[in-house]
Amino acid sequence: MKLNTAVKDTDFTDKIFSVSEHNFSETALALFQFQFEHNTLYNQYCRLRHIEGASVTRIEQIPFLPISLFKSHIVKTTEFEPAVIFESSGTTTSINSKHFVKDISLYEESFTKAFDMFYGADYCIIALLPSYLERANSSLVMMADKLIQKSNNPLSGFYLHNLDALRNTLLQLEAAKQKTLLLGATFALIDFAEQFPMPLQHTTIMETGGMKGRREELTRTEVHHILCNAFSVSKIHSEYGMTELLSQAYSKGDGIFNCPPWMKILIREEDDPLIISAGKKNGPISGAVNIIDLANIHSCAFIATDDAGKLYSDDSFEILGRLDNSDIRGCSLLTL
Repeated sequence: MKLNTAVKDTDFTDKIFSVSEHNFSETALALFQFQFEHNTLYNQYCRLRHIEGASVTRIEQIPFLPISLFKSHIVKTTEFEPAVIFESSGTTTSINSKHFVKDISLYEESFTKAFDMFYGADYCIIALLPSYLERANSSLVMMADKLIQKSNNPLSGFYLHNLDALRNTLLQLEAAKQKTLLLGATFALIDFAEQFPMPLQHTTIMETGGMKGRREELTRTEVHHILCNAFSVSKIHSEYGMTELLSQAYSKGDGIFNCPPWMKILIREEDDPLIISAGKKNGPISGAVNIIDLANIHSCAFIATDDAGKLYSDDSFEILGRLDNSDIRGCSLLTL
């Protein structure tokens, strides 16, 4: 494939949200070539892996950048002053990931279109995100804030530690039979469930991830069991996103996630980031999770995460946990 250095980032912004399974690979390969040429760090990583841009003709051949490099390096495609720098959560002693975002409208369009695709309109949005609200530059808080504004419901809003007020709001919404989304950090939802169990017939509960050191770590199954019992619901929904991405996948129950069309999951061998597992058509495959996020035009669209997962034949997937020693994987080639 001949490289086209005349390609610009705007050539992708107009097409990524209309991509389909028929042209996903073509778009991803074009974006790879663009990022190979215009992302210094990614180009260095590819060349240290002895991979030249022109040699990549299938998405399975694309090198996936270790996600840990977002902690130690600036990951930017083209030169720009960021509109915002998203930063991951962590302890006071940890090094947090940073995502330099050139165009915030890309993020807004990505999460808005994905939410509308999976859930539609007319929700009252309740966000219980205390750990995220307590720090600046959270991509999750920005997403929740925009969805709250878009809902146009006077009872939509954020809750920090005021669980009594949250209880009263949910009772009011339930009495009105208002379709509601309770989006919460996992530890905060469990705190609320322990203090104020109540039947919720018109509320969808969506958890956003781990305990962030606030409580004893529980498996997703254990968390969902606690929440289902407390709120008399049959399923708990989940959001799968991260600071380093501009797109999210959603699960409507049982921990099985689906991506929007511009996002794709691949599975790699845990001990070699270059080996992409095959055989999905013959049944689910397990391994380490690679993500293609076409909305990541200005950072890196091809990320090797620290998560272990299972990919099913219909492209749905499950997150099985974290990889062992994930904090030190992938950095050795680019220790500067």
